[in-house]
Amino acid sequence: MKIQEIFGNMVFNDSVMREKLPKDVYRALKKTMSQGTHLELNIANTVAGAMKDWATEKGATHFSHWFQPMTGVTAEKHDSFIAPTGDGRVITEFSGKALVRGEPDASSFPSGGLRATFEARGYTVWDTTSYAFIKDGTLFIPTAFCSYCGEALDKKTPLLRSMEAIDKQAMRVLKLFGNTTATRVISQVGPEQEYFLIDKSVYLKRPDLICTGRTLFGARPPKGQEMDDHYFGRLKPRVSAFMKELDEELWKLGVCAKTKHNEVAPAQHELAPIFSTANIATDHNQLTMEVMKTVADRHSLACLLHEKPFAGVNGSGKHNNWSITAETLSGTSTNLLEPGKTPHENAQFLLFLVAVIKAVDEYQDLLRLSAASAGNDHRLGANEAPPAIISMFLGEELTEILQALESGADYKDKAREQMEIGATVLPHFPRDTTDRNRTSPFAFTGNKFEFRMLGSAFSISGPNIVLNTIVAESLRQFADVLEGAADFKQALATLIKKTFKEHKRIVFNGNNYAEEWVCEAKKRGLSNLKTTVDALPEFITKKSIELFTRHNVFAETEVLSRYEIMMENYCKTIHIEALTMVDIVKGEIFSASVDYQNALAKLLLKKRELSEYDATMEEQLLNSISKLSACLIKRLGKLETAILESGEDRNILEQATFYRDKVFTAMSELRLIVDELETLIAKKYTTLPTYADMLYSV
Repeated sequence: MKIQEIFGNMVFNDSVMREKLPKDVYRALKKTMSQGTHLELNIANTVAGAMKDWATEKGATHFSHWFQPMTGVTAEKHDSFIAPTGDGRVITEFSGKALVRGEPDASSFPSGGLRATFEARGYTVWDTTSYAFIKDGTLFIPTAFCSYCGEALDKKTPLLRSMEAIDKQAMRVLKLFGNTTATRVISQVGPEQEYFLIDKSVYLKRPDLICTGRTLFGARPPKGQEMDDHYFGRLKPRVSAFMKELDEELWKLGVCAKTKHNEVAPAQHELAPIFSTANIATDHNQLTMEVMKTVADRHSLACLLHEKPFAGVNGSGKHNNWSITAETLSGTSTNLLEPGKTPHENAQFLLFLVAVIKAVDEYQDLLRLSAASAGNDHRLGANEAPPAIISMFLGEELTEILQALESGADYKDKAREQMEIGATVLPHFPRDTTDRNRTSPFAFTGNKFEFRMLGSAFSISGPNIVLNTIVAESLRQFADVLEGAADFKQALATLIKKTFKEHKRIVFNGNNYAEEWVCEAKKRGLSNLKTTVDALPEFITKKSIELFTRHNVFAETEVLSRYEIMMENYCKTIHIEALTMVDIVKGEIFSASVDYQNALAKLLLKKRELSEYDATMEEQLLNSISKLSACLIKRLGKLETAILESGEDRNILEQATFYRDKVFTAMSELRLIVDELETLIAKKYTTLPTYADMLYSV
């Protein structure tokens, strides 16, 4: 197998369009893709016919408008290409109208009050900027999803709007620097995806994993990640076979899967792709998560994407590498966050850099909430992921450059320090002055920013909507100042200096895990929104709504609806987890505890009858389990009471607060007892696989 032969062979990409479409149709479609111009019906009909012929040649029988509703996963409705001829036979057809627009029932998708149940109609609209692809015998057409009145009901539409916002404002700035060749500015993203693999047979014996994606109970195994022997370690044969097939399946779909390796925790792994536009990167990441689960199943494995499937070992995140690139008509591109060899002399780079600094400082709460979820609350700040406090890592060189500009001092360019490894046979290389700070939530890593707070199950759409929009706002303000300046160079220097001075509090190059940083961040006036419930209300502040409406990313109703959806999702997640806990305790833990106590009691009685035998062990063990079981009943009752009370009439914020403070607290207290019982009850009395069974099952 040659990679070049299979890569993108299931994608209706540019090379296929060149081959299958008439030249005038190809040019019209490319104009629509690059400039957003209207696609005429006759052009759409020709494209649809070519797309259908190509798809059916590859074995496709159906097509589907593939979209991303507010569930966080993708949705699809399949229609066949067949049409009856009247003589008992069929032909295959696919019209431009069917390609461009669909009408799925929208009644059961989250809308946050944007539409009533009886107003079920929704529309899917072809996103020409993301290529169609074939999977499982169906032609999938990436689409946006909106309500009957035009409100966005999905995660794609606002992302495309945010890309237009940053394009518009960045182009204003580039023109001030005399750049006449750039035609557009696009945000580029490369998301690193972490995940766990466990044996499918073990997975199927854990109701909590099946229902919630994480283990609600489980004592720590004797060996976890203490030895650091799994990170970048040798791939086990089953894992290697899974990864090989995963790469091949993703390559067929045009996903540039590049890097694969073992992560820190046992059974944890990572996949990273090459950068693509924020829109396509989001589509590809959704595809990646789907394909991961499908391929895992073929290898009798289960792929876990929850942020914290196992307590006490590292959870999984998704590092969102973000940059902005200027493109020209000739096809060349320039990374606007590339410092160059002498960044202190690169005024354009410095302006875009301080634009990001300003954006992250002014809208730190929005960035925080873009990574908020019930699952991610288990992970953030747990010495495996950044804390909930937003800060930026710039590295020594860039920080010193900006400090010199602020003070008016001359910056002396430092020669790169050569790394001496201590073996003459090994080459010397320069130390990276923008080295990663793995504890930072938002780190500059050479020519991009790495937003490290995302949870592994996240759609990357939300965080990139926020990033694009807040940076667009900084650039808008910069352009407003510079466009009216009498002396551009002087105004530019003043603006860079002023911006860094006003927003340098957000820059922190130290250890984000240290307790001292929490105190320091508070002194600086930085937010510390520890939980999802703390963070989400920041979405509906006047400041946030004005930001999104100003750049036409969200209407106010769309902001309010998403707030409702995210709050409801938080409540529903914890509610399902609580009910699952109750089921497991009643259906598994009770019987295991009773059966083992019964066996111990019988043995204890026999030993007492035979007075020459010491029954100390049985007495102490039975006493311990009996006391824990009594406590188990009390804590289970507390949880069941909290579940019942959660249904009382409250507004959505009050309800979410109740789930966090009452229901989740009762769950945590119950777990302590069950985990302790697991260490005492003989394994043969329970069917639940232990952490050791799961983490070392592959």
